[in-house]
Amino acid sequence: MIDVRRSGDRYPGGEPGEGIESLHAFSFGPHYDPDNLRFGAILACNEERLAPGAGFDEHPHSHTEIVTWVVTGELTHRDSTGHESVVRPGDVQRLSSGGGVRHVERNDGVEPLTFIQMWLAPRDPGGDPVYEVVHGIADSTPYDVPAAGAMLHVRRLAAGERGEVPTAPHAYVHVVRGEVRLGDTELGDGDAARITAETDLEVLAATEAQLLIWEMGA
Repeated sequence: MIDVRRSGDRYPGGEPGEGIESLHAFSFGPHYDPDNLRFGAILACNEERLAPGAGFDEHPHSHTEIVTWVVTGELTHRDSTGHESVVRPGDVQRLSSGGGVRHVERNDGVEPLTFIQMWLAPRDPGGDPVYEVVHGIADSTPYDVPAAGAMLHVRRLAAGERGEVPTAPHAYVHVVRGEVRLGDTELGDGDAARITAETDLEVLAATEAQLLIWEMGA
């Protein structure tokens, strides 16, 4: 089954007056939807846009695997375990919040920042927080999040190029930018497909495109 969710159906959030605009693909905050709480291990897929100087002040997380992909700009991260880093396009950041951690996310640069942040439910909650950044991840090297039983695949496609969707009990395809065809369905910027028990799926890029694809177990 392929369940397509359109960009325009995402829930708006953030504080536009403070330079923060958010788009939530899943039930989030005041936008409670009992039929849209999660898919596989994924609890949230948020597109965040921060103006220069804007950001999220220190706030807590627990029992969540938080994976971030920067689209444009630079993301400054600081957390209560002492980690501080700048995450740039092509990097994957993961904060395993464990039993509890606090962090700050800001745009300390001079250009607008856009990033996709995805929250996954761990198989075993609790434990100590873990933080890492993988710089310059390649399309051929999926990023493994074993705590959630999930792997993240990055697909950067030229117009006319095909990309494989992993065969898995659950797969989640998010179009970061560009236009692609998945089966008989056309997807554009911000669109997503929630795929259950499908095999031999490919995406065909109509334009230059960038996709994030989660491969998840049952």
